Amino acid sequence: MPVVDVKNSKGKKVSQVDLADSIFNVPVKSSVLHEVVTMQMANRRSATAAVKHRSDVRGSGRKLFRQKGTGRARRGDIKSPLLRGGGVVFGPNGRKYAFRVPKKVRKLALKMALSSKLQASELIVLDKLELKEIKTKQFVDVLNALDLKNALIVIDKNDEKLELSSRNVPDVRVLRSEGLNVYDVLKYHTLVLLESAIKNIEERLVA
Repeated sequence: MPVVDVKNSKGKKVSQVDLADSIFNVPVKSSVLHEVVTMQMANRRSATAAVKHRSDVRGSGRKLFRQKGTGRARRGDIKSPLLRGGGVVFGPNGRKYAFRVPKKVRKLALKMALSSKLQASELIVLDKLELKEIKTKQFVDVLNALDLKNALIVIDKNDEKLELSSRNVPDVRVLRSEGLNVYDVLKYHTLVLLESAIKNIEERLVA
């Protein structure tokens, strides 16, 4: 079972915490991480343009007027492509890029991402991170004390002061534990976990 030092917001060691082997000590496979990250990026993509064809347009299927005797062109229903508001004939059908990966694979990939950070000594655990007010300077002072420049900070619950103070700081993101994902863990150089957030992560990823 891995043991990690717990630091305070000034960078000093205050205690130690045991991390679960089943989550933070998993063999890392790049193919699994690649598959899940690809899925996340694909799901963020917007679908291409699409039009409504004759079968997609809302309208009555009744023939507008009789076939013969009116002197007008032969008309079917109001959804004809020749009429205003009718369907489009040869327009694009649209393409959606989203796809799904099995839940077990997604969960395994997140475990691998966390394990990779621990193995690379890029994981920091803090006892707490509290700000007195919404102030970017206070948040930057904490980052400087911990020597963090590119980091993902995972908190256990909603913290308006911390989240608002961090949003203008480049290359740093504050994320709640329920939103933890493979892409963000791998994107940032350092992963910072609040000690209280570790329990939430372990409950979420328990086998």
